[in-house]
Amino acid sequence: MAVPFRKTSKTVKRKRRTHFKLSLPGMVACPNCGESKLAHHVCKSCGQYKGKEVLSK
Repeated sequence: MAVPFRKTSKTVKRKRRTHFKLSLPGMVACPNCGESKLAHHVCKSCGQYKGKEVLSK
C-alpha cells in the first residue's frame, strides 16, 4: 500500500479545499415583510434595509 512520503502541509490542504464551498447564498427572512432575501442586502419586495426605507416603489 502506498504511503505519503511527507505530511501534507496546512497550506497545501487549505488550497485544495478552497473549492469546497456552499453553492447557495445565505437567505434570511425580511423583518419587515417576511419575504426571503439575501443577507446584508436590501429587500427586493419592500425596499427596506436595517429598518430604513432605501428603495421607494
